[in-house]
Amino acid sequence: MEFEFWWLLAIPLFFGLGWLASRLDARQTPKSPRSVPDAYFRGLNFLLNEQPDKAIDAFLDVVRLDPETIELHFALGSLFRRRGETDRAIRVHQNLAERSDLPAAQREQALFEVGQDFLRAGLLDRAEDAFHRLEGSRHAVAALRHRMSIAQQVRDWPLAIELAGRLQREGDFPVGRDIAHFHCELAVAALSGGAAERLGQAARAVDAALAADPEHPRALALRGEIALASGDARSAIESWQRLLDRHPAHAPRIARGWLRAHEALERLDQGLATLERAHEVHPGTDLLTEIAEARLTHRGLEDARSWVEARLRERPTLAGLEKLLTLGAPHHAADPEMVAGLLGAHVKRHSRHACAQCGFRARQFAWQCPGCGSWDSFSPQRDEVAEVLR
Repeated sequence: MEFEFWWLLAIPLFFGLGWLASRLDARQTPKSPRSVPDAYFRGLNFLLNEQPDKAIDAFLDVVRLDPETIELHFALGSLFRRRGETDRAIRVHQNLAERSDLPAAQREQALFEVGQDFLRAGLLDRAEDAFHRLEGSRHAVAALRHRMSIAQQVRDWPLAIELAGRLQREGDFPVGRDIAHFHCELAVAALSGGAAERLGQAARAVDAALAADPEHPRALALRGEIALASGDARSAIESWQRLLDRHPAHAPRIARGWLRAHEALERLDQGLATLERAHEVHPGTDLLTEIAEARLTHRGLEDARSWVEARLRERPTLAGLEKLLTLGAPHHAADPEMVAGLLGAHVKRHSRHACAQCGFRARQFAWQCPGCGSWDSFSPQRDEVAEVLR
């Protein structure tokens, strides 16, 4: 048979087609996943068993084997922060934030974590700087919330007002109540100065507080206080009456000023009667004490004692009994001063304002809870442990 030389030309062609087919097959075949180090699964197991120390050691082994595990770096930093090792958390997150090869979203996340690390460490100025650099990022709103919290801690109320206003414009959450408190803090600072010209500054701050929250009890109380300090007893009563109408539980906060304003207008009986009605609606130790002291001063011992005794029959409390004994309750076998002293020590230990958010209890009323930082969470009336005797 005669050999056809053109077959020699077909051999390179078949070879090329075979090579091309092998490349196409390789592209379509999924790559085998990269093996995950055993230390990674050990770390997860430790986390599930609430053993963070061992989990950190396992994850550190993974990071040493594969430095490109970005998400694991974030997890390590968060674990360090929760354990209180803020210096290690800062190093992990700062290293990520300074890596130029990371996508912008991951660098922003690292910067946000750095800010939280500084905040946990108490380095407020550095935390503020980190959160400030996140403006315009996807963490901008959360960073603003942290900055507002920092401004409250350092008592920079103008900055807190500015940041709260920006949050309000962002539509993140209603902050009118917080803004009102910030303006009230400025008013209190102005009033503490004592200079007459600062009353106008305090009044403007209170007006701004009521613009943010028209029915805010603290702002209404301060407006009456400023009016009374300015010699305008009638305006003070009007402001405090608005407070009593909307927030009668706050009557103890303004009771003394309320009575002074009514006394200045020669309407003390009317003012006292209003407080007594408020006590009927919201009975409490502080208001009972204020009313009893006013009756003692203006109407005498017997009047004060009989009024307290009548209230105790309606609602017996240790604090009320202490007050009655200090007034010299008749027909009591024991020494009234001794019994009053014993009850007084008990009342001071157990009569507290309580935070509705975290349960923190304190003897003095506060508009902001010292425990959790919540505004308006303290009960206006003090509670007693086992307050009702019967």
